[in-house]
Amino acid sequence: MTSKKEQASYTHGHHSSVVNDHARRTANDSAAFLIPHIRPTHKILDLGCGPGTITADLAALVPQGSVVGGDAVSSVLEQASSHAASRGLGNVSFRTVDGNDLPFADDTFDVVYCHQLLQHVKDPVGILREMRRVAKSDGGIVAAREADYASFALYPFPPEIRRWAELYQLVARANGGEPDAGRHLHVWARRAGFAPGEITPSWNSWRYAGQRATQFSLSWHGRILQPGFMGTAVREGFSTDDEIGSISEAWKKWGETEDCMIAIPNGEVLCRKP
Repeated sequence: MTSKKEQASYTHGHHSSVVNDHARRTANDSAAFLIPHIRPTHKILDLGCGPGTITADLAALVPQGSVVGGDAVSSVLEQASSHAASRGLGNVSFRTVDGNDLPFADDTFDVVYCHQLLQHVKDPVGILREMRRVAKSDGGIVAAREADYASFALYPFPPEIRRWAELYQLVARANGGEPDAGRHLHVWARRAGFAPGEITPSWNSWRYAGQRATQFSLSWHGRILQPGFMGTAVREGFSTDDEIGSISEAWKKWGETEDCMIAIPNGEVLCRKP
């Protein structure tokens, strides 16, 4: 049988402007809905772990358990492994995986978690189905958290950033993803095999202001120029090099604006496998 492979392209890419911003995430700000359900002995899979800061936080919560961080890109896993080692965590490991075809047996993990992954894939239901397969029966947890780009709130909101919001919808979908994944999670979970009574949906948000908003603006100042965004936008005829360059500069200027603020709503689901 031919194994399944991811067909979508990752819009953000793995430029330092992206990875360094993702490395600021923690379990507290990105998995608060899951933390109360984690036990010290749990075995956890963090799928799409990126630079591994959330993964390491999860490992610290399971001193008698273990965590596997999985990602499709080996270079980012090297950074994740170094981060875990710097924290002296011996119960975490990392391996290259494709979420469409996980290399784990059925009923392996107490918790299977992904964060900002399903918005970037061609078949989010299929990946949730794989996550459900490798979660333990009789109470294993499948948890996901995804941003909803159409719900972003920014201050100020100049024309260039409004144009960025329009372009992001076009580019992300052209790359094979769903930029408003947050609002779809509960439906995707049902389609993946969970009954309505096994699904607990919730919403939470990041709010960036001050230095954190400036960091976020500099991230987009860089990442919009990378192939996953700019390359797709120009190739598909959505925009031009000049317009993308202007939007990049607008992001930098936005981060220098007094009182700049962005709120990023995230949909969440916590599912119990019967």
